[in-house]
Amino acid sequence: MPINVDLLSRICEAPGAPGFEKEIRKLVLAELKGLADEVRTDNMGNVIALKKGRSSKKKSMAAAHMDEIGFIVTHIDDQGFIRFNPVGGFDPKTLTAQRVWVHGKKDVLGVMGSKPIHIMAPEERGKPMKIGDYFIDTGLSKKDVDKLISVGDFVTRYSELKEMGECVNVKSLDNRVSVFVLIEALRAMKKSRKKPAFDFYAAFTVQEEVGLRGANVAALDVKPDFGFGLDTTIAYDVPGSKPQERCTALGEGAGIKLMDSSVICDYRMVAFMKQVAKRNKIKWQPEILAAGGTDTASLQRMVPGGSIAGAVSIPTRHIHQSIEMSNKEDIQSCIDLLAACVCELDKGKWQL
Repeated sequence: MPINVDLLSRICEAPGAPGFEKEIRKLVLAELKGLADEVRTDNMGNVIALKKGRSSKKKSMAAAHMDEIGFIVTHIDDQGFIRFNPVGGFDPKTLTAQRVWVHGKKDVLGVMGSKPIHIMAPEERGKPMKIGDYFIDTGLSKKDVDKLISVGDFVTRYSELKEMGECVNVKSLDNRVSVFVLIEALRAMKKSRKKPAFDFYAAFTVQEEVGLRGANVAALDVKPDFGFGLDTTIAYDVPGSKPQERCTALGEGAGIKLMDSSVICDYRMVAFMKQVAKRNKIKWQPEILAAGGTDTASLQRMVPGGSIAGAVSIPTRHIHQSIEMSNKEDIQSCIDLLAACVCELDKGKWQL
């Protein structure tokens, strides 16, 4: 069955830099109506939806972060040009020739500007660009900028979702595709009338891109026995890559995380997820991410005694750019795998 590209588009295109997740949170809350038994928002802004299971003896939890990498306005100069700091990890070269939204009193379209190569000195041309070399040009005068934009306003990238072959391409698939997967997994459980094995908490977290902050709070609150992180991972299956560098590849199915720089997934959970994938004929691939972490680490550690944690990873090319790309069949496999795992946890072998 084809994925709901319209919903994925709205989720990815909604703004929501770390600490400024209001708009994407509103969309998530609207989509959750009728999909969970209880829905609440905590003081940090995490959305936590409870779907009651066949048993309440244990608790399971999945976390997908709502925030996207973005910027914050730090200065407006005498000509109305805007300086900014990044909020989340940016490779400066990806800013060249990009449009952005500045979210002031109203949304203002801007472009990332820098010194033209035509007037650079020879020694400047060979140097890599730095974040500080860029400014935002809105085309407005200083007077008009000041009416709409202030220091502290947040900025997000402009990018509309496009379908390209078997893939979708848009900003913020990291990690809005996981928000989509978590919502659609809840929808799949409702449609199939399958209940989770144990009470299931679907957490849509904040501020992951600046240090897993929302997931820390949500895990401390819920205290799950089983945890599933949901996030994108590198698909470096492109020209110039070596087999050992690829991590995952588009079209090869859902990623089952083995480890990343922040977590070693519980071997019992990894074995369980592989068995579930095989039993349900879900295409999957192993994933080891050499650098980078996800909410999985919070689910595993920010719980008294720890939780049995693993992760569903969505293979994605061009991560942390405005042209992120994922395969639609992989996305569906991730939905199927998460829903099946949550419903079959009572079939796992959890002895150490």
